[in-house]
Amino acid sequence: MLHFKESLVELSARERIRALMDKGSFRELLGPFDGVESPHLAKQGIVPQSDDGVVVGKGAIDGTPSVVIAMEGDFQGGGIGEVAGSKIASALELALNDNKSGEPTKAVIVFDTGGVRLQEANYGLLTIAEIHAAIVALREYSPVIGVIPGKIGAFGGMAISAGLCSALVMTKEGRLCLNGPEVIEQEAGIREFDSKDRTLVWRTMGGRQRVSTGYADIETEDDTWTIRNHISELFAKEHHPRSANIDEFHSIIRAIDTSSEVAPEDFRDIAEKKENKLSNHKKKPELENSRGKIWFEALTGQTAEDNRDAASVLCAEGKINNETASFLAVVPNKQARFPRARNGEVGLEEGWMLAEHVRKIMEEDRNREKRPIVAIVDVPSQAYGYKEELAGIYLSCAAAADAYASARMAGHPVIALIVGQAISGAFLSHGLQANRILALDDENVQVQVMSKQSAARITLRTIAQVEEAAKQVPATAYDVHSFATLGALDELIKNVHPDKPADADVEQVERTLAKTVNDIRERKSGLEHRLQTPAAVEGGRKASIEVRRLMEEQWK
Repeated sequence: MLHFKESLVELSARERIRALMDKGSFRELLGPFDGVESPHLAKQGIVPQSDDGVVVGKGAIDGTPSVVIAMEGDFQGGGIGEVAGSKIASALELALNDNKSGEPTKAVIVFDTGGVRLQEANYGLLTIAEIHAAIVALREYSPVIGVIPGKIGAFGGMAISAGLCSALVMTKEGRLCLNGPEVIEQEAGIREFDSKDRTLVWRTMGGRQRVSTGYADIETEDDTWTIRNHISELFAKEHHPRSANIDEFHSIIRAIDTSSEVAPEDFRDIAEKKENKLSNHKKKPELENSRGKIWFEALTGQTAEDNRDAASVLCAEGKINNETASFLAVVPNKQARFPRARNGEVGLEEGWMLAEHVRKIMEEDRNREKRPIVAIVDVPSQAYGYKEELAGIYLSCAAAADAYASARMAGHPVIALIVGQAISGAFLSHGLQANRILALDDENVQVQVMSKQSAARITLRTIAQVEEAAKQVPATAYDVHSFATLGALDELIKNVHPDKPADADVEQVERTLAKTVNDIRERKSGLEHRLQTPAAVEGGRKASIEVRRLMEEQWK
């Protein structure tokens, strides 16, 4: 049948949803006339938008009830703040509830986003973690299809969301990348990545590269009818999500020769052949001290060097409530294969190693009591580098987040214990899928999206202006006390020496862990617990709670 071509890229978010759904079935939830907008932007002199840059449509695809979510790249770069993120998470959660009750509901996410909206910072981290949790849970019932048409693409924490999808459709103009080119240049220098080299950008992270290396499923022409047909085809298939396919994708990472340059075309050959016999694969680890290493050793009774492979991801058993528990930490390793991940960052290897360890724990406990898993968090950031983006660090982070979420859903009590920094995609990968979050009460315990320098560059503000904004919106501050006001932190552990813990300090933390495990098992709650704490209800997540209430009212 002949059809007139219509560009999906050139459509607005609302028009994209209408084009992908069965004709006449589109019904918008929390649309502009509902007036639900970010409460945090006006405080910073930014004009809000009445749909907060995310459109949620309920209707049908091929006659089956469906929800399609689209981000509006023309508003705040498609950035995800509290309201925008809560709309996405809520829509996926409601689709999950429908599937659980026997009403099949499909889900499509159209990405056009730079990731976390930096003007809302930690709100973005929290809501994106909730999106990740919802995707992993919904995939058990129905494929979640991601579409990356173009304009902006999918970056930051939302690139991790794309990595969690069952399948991905991309135009060659689409981009999929954890760290934006400008951020890489800011953090690692122009020699590492020249953000103005647009040809390099697309050869590294564009749709054609992602499909040719197996990181996306279909490269499509920019035509709504064609893309709709691709979505229908993908819904009819069974999928094994890439983020759970550790053997294949970790073997690709192992096949990269980190001592030499790798061109985008070279990586296509590596991804196809996956040869895994490089001389530089194993170097004797040179672990440096960090709070993550200190507390790993204190809580497991093992030295890091005695731990299994003694790589930059440590995993060992300890005791909580006199039962076996597993502790994981990412630590600095001066001999890490990828230089950009030698100071405790979550890089390509680290994300996949975290996933391997957690999946192994799940397999060992498949037919017995599920042991607690404690993520000891001291991660300064994800790794910023050209090779990292070329080889899909977003997928490495997605694999770790997927594993932690899957463990939590399988019944493992998962706890994040923040002892140092908890920054950006590293925290999304290692900590934010936990049932509960604990933190040491210390000025050097920090939670945030990125460095102040990068935040200032991306938002076109000075560092002084970034610091001033934190006084108006606590979610943009770095200190753990500000983070606690958002309601996601269950307990600040006081009067503990974080760098040189005495026996009494360790015992205090162990008591808190024991109490937290008991609470998780008694309440059997996941990430929804973060919206039920006193700090959340009293205002820290007021907008998130209201969005979910209104979405549920309008869903039926």
